[in-house]
Amino acid sequence: MNRRNFVAATAAATAAPTQAQQATPVREKPLRGDNWGPLHYDAAEKAQVDEVVDTGVPFRFSGRRGVMPVKVATYEKEFAAKIGARYALAVSSGTAALECAMAALQIGPGDEVILPAWTWHSDCTAIVRAGALPVFAEIDETFNLDPSDIEHRITPNTKAIIAVHLQGNPAHLDPILAIARKHKLRVIEDCSQAVGASYKGRRLGSMGDLGTYSHQESKTITSGEGGTIVSSDPELFERAVRFHDVGSIRAPHSEMLGATKLSPFVGTNFRMSEFAGGVMLAQLRKLDSIIANARANAARVYEGLSQVPGLRFRNRPDPAGELGSLVFVRFDSKAQRDRFLDLMRAENVPANPPAGSVVLPIQSYIENKIATHPAWPTWTSPRGRAIQYGAASCPRTIDVLSRFAGIPIGPKYTRQDLDDIVAAVRKAYPAALKA
Repeated sequence: MNRRNFVAATAAATAAPTQAQQATPVREKPLRGDNWGPLHYDAAEKAQVDEVVDTGVPFRFSGRRGVMPVKVATYEKEFAAKIGARYALAVSSGTAALECAMAALQIGPGDEVILPAWTWHSDCTAIVRAGALPVFAEIDETFNLDPSDIEHRITPNTKAIIAVHLQGNPAHLDPILAIARKHKLRVIEDCSQAVGASYKGRRLGSMGDLGTYSHQESKTITSGEGGTIVSSDPELFERAVRFHDVGSIRAPHSEMLGATKLSPFVGTNFRMSEFAGGVMLAQLRKLDSIIANARANAARVYEGLSQVPGLRFRNRPDPAGELGSLVFVRFDSKAQRDRFLDLMRAENVPANPPAGSVVLPIQSYIENKIATHPAWPTWTSPRGRAIQYGAASCPRTIDVLSRFAGIPIGPKYTRQDLDDIVAAVRKAYPAALKA
């Protein structure tokens, strides 16, 4: 179908449907959306795993049997080059990457970290496990941290800002980084839901002091679980490396740094295995093609919906840099949004509220300030006892999330799938506005 016929065909869906048309869904069977990374598993991942099995050396620092493991080390080198950072460290999960970032920045008791009210638990738990205090700011219609809601939350104890790039969409990094420079704060970019996305021509994670990534099954590329942390600061990188490996540092990281500056300290074990490293290496080499397909598919949907009267999308600070994993449609009320979801379900085209994260200040363990021990330092200081969470601390975040519906875009969707999405939205959107 050429562009003219495509637009003409989808435009027909805006005409007043007959009763028979209303009763006939756009698709006979529901359109399925699957996690991206596993969709692209093939002989490349299998070959990487088989090589580890054949060597019998799954530990990245082993060197047993005369074999020097190279999977994780090669992945780190290629990932750093892909992102545009000087160093990359592979770890066991995205949560582990965030905890390494806290250690790298020496965030601890008495420190405060600003983060968005809507994100995944790990951004908060990494702060709490460091003994520091999470300070939540509102999101805007990017679904990411609102730069205008940061400065009034800064105190003399504020040490860092976590800029989370959610649902494949970059945050407004320019103003966030400007605020951080003005107040001499560090910036962690959490790119877990936007691995490979970019902002003004640079890959996400390369612009803050540290970038963290998740490779859990639902992410762009995956080894089931896994994570990566990047930095171009040698001291931050050394501290992250030491923390992830019980306070020590070994080859190849010591060779990367040339000369180490830090003494051993108490760390943990967040090491990635050679099995996961091999899978991630195969996945990384497919990253650009995965993203290119997803962006092309999203562009077709955006184009097909561009002429729908009154239809508004999520705010995208860099449309070209967005992953294209979801197309979000904005409504004036929750009732309209919920009606739209029902109508899309009837068309057998999935649409959902914003997902993959939670409104953290209303989670009971945060609102009630529950840590692993009653004497945990996060909330025992006067400032920690005084700060209040709950719905009253993030009303705008709750409102924004209540008015958007997201349509998943698969990197392997066919043209017919994409045309069905457009037809379903053009059919359901005007009807939803009557709610």
